[in-house]
Amino acid sequence: MTQLKEFMLLFRYEPSNEEPTPKQLEEMHRHWGEFIGGIAMQGILVSTHQLGFEGKKIVAHHETEDGLYIADGQTIGGNMVLKAESIESATELAKKCPVLFMGGTVEVRDVIPMN
Repeated sequence: MTQLKEFMLLFRYEPSNEEPTPKQLEEMHRHWGEFIGGIAMQGILVSTHQLGFEGKKIVAHHETEDGLYIADGQTIGGNMVLKAESIESATELAKKCPVLFMGGTVEVRDVIPMN
């Protein structure tokens, strides 16, 4: 039996001041539920988190700034840790992520345990 490794999917999207309609919200929740549920049903979901819209950045010299970190027009909206045989397998699972249909991106990273 192949030993599964943990990978983190980082969900990035372009922030918008436009509120989605109730129908759009319902559809997004359905797609995310299907995506996360499908991975959970395979027994390979470790954890998942949606990030809120409030944040603080700590910069050099311990100064703080209100707001989210935005790079290349995108911010991180959440993450998922899952188990897969390889980064290629994790990447194939990530290709079904709903954030991609919203114009966002998914970054797949290996997780290194801190013992």
